[in-house]
Amino acid sequence: MKKNILVIPGDGIGPEVTTWGKAALEKIAEIFGHEFLFDEALMGHAAIEVTGDPLPDETLEKARKSDAILFGAIGHAKYDNDPSLKVRPEQGLLKIRKELGLFANLRPILLFDELLQASSIKPEILRGTDILFFRELTGDVYFGEKTRSEDRNTASDLMIYHRYEIERIAHKAYQAAQQRNKRLCSVDKANVLESSRLWRETVQEIAKQYPDVETEHMFIDNAAMQLIKNPKKFDVVLTANLFGDILTDEASQIAGSMGMLASASVGESTGFFEPIHGSAHDIAGKDLANPLASILSAALMLEIGFGLKEEAKLLVDTIDEVLKEGFRTHDIADQSTNRFKVLGTAEMGKLVLKFLSQKINQS
Repeated sequence: MKKNILVIPGDGIGPEVTTWGKAALEKIAEIFGHEFLFDEALMGHAAIEVTGDPLPDETLEKARKSDAILFGAIGHAKYDNDPSLKVRPEQGLLKIRKELGLFANLRPILLFDELLQASSIKPEILRGTDILFFRELTGDVYFGEKTRSEDRNTASDLMIYHRYEIERIAHKAYQAAQQRNKRLCSVDKANVLESSRLWRETVQEIAKQYPDVETEHMFIDNAAMQLIKNPKKFDVVLTANLFGDILTDEASQIAGSMGMLASASVGESTGFFEPIHGSAHDIAGKDLANPLASILSAALMLEIGFGLKEEAKLLVDTIDEVLKEGFRTHDIADQSTNRFKVLGTAEMGKLVLKFLSQKINQS
């Protein structure tokens, strides 16, 4: 298989972790005889510093020509501390999603048994959890009209959805549920929001086309509570952009750390694969970032983007073996014990590649 992959390292720890996501893809290509051709581009704060634009035309053009994109992270404390800045890194991320038609964000909450103790939630509550989130990605308040009064004392963000936007992601979520445990939970706030009433009404109609899937509707506040109280009750979760953003970050507590969660943003063509953690400027350049989410994002690219399930499984199994051998990065290590061998970003990345080679040699 020959594929063109665009790497967008982005900001903060992005360059550190994408180094190892890319290296994992190169190793997989070497092992299985694929040809992955890589290019690189700027986005976010890094792009603003060079071009003044969070998504330069050159990056967008490269993205359109690629078969898949491996992304790092976006953002900078400079913008967090000055809300008045008009040009912001996040604008690049929102724009590329819109331009590439990336309307469905898939976030699997993959729980490694070895990390049960890394979460603040009791292991007996977590064990056996396996959730796949479908977050709508190109509608909602993130893309609705934004206004600010002349006196700067009043602001509004339009929460807007069109029926077709809900329909297309609902179909993807139901089709995934058919391949899993045939349970889907749609999350909204239909008791208060008109956009959520349209969401629920549309999902109810789509559900009739998938009679083999059990559908449950849940308000966002209850879903947030149940996710921590009883995560095993969820299989496929379908929700809007804002709610999905919040719930999936909350779900990082299930996996033990944001550094363990990957995501895939897909539409009709090029897929966009990234860890869900942010740019984490407080640890950037300190060799503390966890590269496993980027490597797991590479695994999602192989499986969802290219249909290479065997290769994807090999990457996930390799990470599982690394964890079973007691190796950890700082975010997933229990610092109160000496049970684990705590590694930096580069050491962990190299170790995964070493274990990957060993697994192939053993087989």
